Amino acid sequence: MSLPVPVPPEGVDPAWLPSAAFRAVGGRRTLIRGSDPLVETVHGEVAEACRRFGGRVVRAASDGPYDLVLGLGADGLGEEGFAVARSGGTTTVTASGGRGLLYGLFHVVRLGEAAFRGDWAPETHRPAHALRMLDHWDNVAVHPVMGQVERGYAGGSLFWEDGRARGELGRVRTYGRLLAACGVNAVCVNNVNVHAAEARLLTDRIGEVADLADALRPYGVRTHLSVSFAAPIVLGGLPTADPLDVSVRDWWAGATRRVYEAIPDFGGYVVKADSEGQPGPFAYGRSHADGANLLAAALEPHGGTVHWRAFVYDHRQDWRDRTTDRARAAYDHFVPLDGEFAANAVLQVKHGPMDFQVREPVSPLIGAMPSTRPAVEVQATQEYTGQQRHVCWLGPMWSEVLRFRPEQDLCVGELARGGLVAVSNAGDDPFWTGHPLAQANLYTFGRLAWRPDAEPRAVLDEWIALTFPDAPAPLADGLHAVLDGSWRTYEKYTAPLGVGWMVQPGHHYGPSVDGYEYSPWGTYHFADRDGVGVDRSAATGTGYAGQYAKPWSELYESRDTCPDELLLFFHHVPYGHVLKSGKTVIQHIYDTHFEGVQEVEEARRVWAGLADLVGQGRHARVAERYEEQLRSAREWRDQINSYFFRKSGVPDERGRRIY
Repeated sequence: MSLPVPVPPEGVDPAWLPSAAFRAVGGRRTLIRGSDPLVETVHGEVAEACRRFGGRVVRAASDGPYDLVLGLGADGLGEEGFAVARSGGTTTVTASGGRGLLYGLFHVVRLGEAAFRGDWAPETHRPAHALRMLDHWDNVAVHPVMGQVERGYAGGSLFWEDGRARGELGRVRTYGRLLAACGVNAVCVNNVNVHAAEARLLTDRIGEVADLADALRPYGVRTHLSVSFAAPIVLGGLPTADPLDVSVRDWWAGATRRVYEAIPDFGGYVVKADSEGQPGPFAYGRSHADGANLLAAALEPHGGTVHWRAFVYDHRQDWRDRTTDRARAAYDHFVPLDGEFAANAVLQVKHGPMDFQVREPVSPLIGAMPSTRPAVEVQATQEYTGQQRHVCWLGPMWSEVLRFRPEQDLCVGELARGGLVAVSNAGDDPFWTGHPLAQANLYTFGRLAWRPDAEPRAVLDEWIALTFPDAPAPLADGLHAVLDGSWRTYEKYTAPLGVGWMVQPGHHYGPSVDGYEYSPWGTYHFADRDGVGVDRSAATGTGYAGQYAKPWSELYESRDTCPDELLLFFHHVPYGHVLKSGKTVIQHIYDTHFEGVQEVEEARRVWAGLADLVGQGRHARVAERYEEQLRSAREWRDQINSYFFRKSGVPDERGRRIY
């Protein structure tokens, strides 16, 4: 029996799946073959499109020919792959399983009318990564500091409210549909910082998680859960959480068995341990491999996976100690453990060594553990990139990371054998992501997780064409104008040359050059009267540059060869140091901060000219946020330039006013 297509609640934006996006599919004669729960989802999608646009869908071949045939029966495509071809006036999509057929349908939707023109040879499509996951940092109960969603900038949680499940499962299913349409196939539904209410989801509240899994399953999205390493103590009443203790291992085995009784296709656990105050195996003198393998053993009989986050560092540093370097920490902790993790344990590594700054080098941990399955984690929620109040399309950043080659033969996208993960940017906001243009980040992540070598601009073209299916060329041009360079624009008016972190402590919005400079968090820029930057060379600094394989270690080691955009991440240099651009460091700081503001002013002007093309509500929301972005960009410019003028004593060579 086909499933009805979920309808967004009244007032909720359809994002990249408006009805008009299905016009080309809905106006055809379609045959659907096969039996599978997700084939019923496909049938429901096509039936709804036909109802709207006048086509017809059947389940048994009888009165062909057909414009579109979707069916099971292909071999060798895996669970999620599909093949598509067009011959003799018929477009055919075949797959080995229901997930693949669903992804094939959405591929045809992206193609639109082009899917039904001419004849073309078969194409095979398979995801590069078996796991393409979103981590929601949603709190079950409102946290007194972090609120309902930690680092969330799109309203409240889609799943939880005031300590209980929201029960709005229709919207959850609509969310799963959006995720399937861009290729995401897994969601972790609660915060990696597991508070008391989140911990109880594992045991007596697993039924609430099962309801979410039921809502997401029709679109091939598996549910995962963040758990506390101390759960045997907090929930089980044991005196210890020692991973080598038999009673602890038995407790996890029993708890996990009950999870799978409630959710047979449960994906597994996400764990943040011995990190920023979260409990972990260090309390018992055990290693991270011991901790991860404890949970892996509990999950293994059920086919589950533990995602063990590598975000482990000393967050109680002495800022005067220049030998301790937060950037080194993950590599130092985990590389000695290579080969010790269970086969179903994935080490989840942030794409940079620090914490999702607007510019970081790729983490040297990626590629340094050949006997361990790494997953690469990025941040779609814009914690350090404007918090969805600023336009900052992150596709170009993620593409640079995924194409980076830590080794000569393999890039990050190929080394991420455990999959790609993003911290979610979605919430209960009517536009899902707070800023309507931030929808492009969520869509882009899904498409790059499916195909890491995809061109970001082509992915953005897809998002524009789906979101605005009747858009004239001026709208597409305008959206590219405001989105294409927005990441680099944000970089220009915030942190220069890879130094990072000049943000207000706690909430991380807006400038505070010394906000974390004398703190225990290890996030320093070391600006003084003579220069700025962190010496991470092997010769005279923390040695972080030496964690990379050649040629990167040699490139980063010398300030003469280090790329300008990362210079202050790797080196402390005088303000008069001349960059490869020919500018001095101090003049680069002045110029880029003025340029960034000018670029925001121009983007605001372009957006104002699109008022008649995007809908009143969407246009008003973005216009309002552009006003805030421009205010904030000016604040960044004035505070950063004033700070470095006072530190260096060097005036702007162009004579502009430096506040």
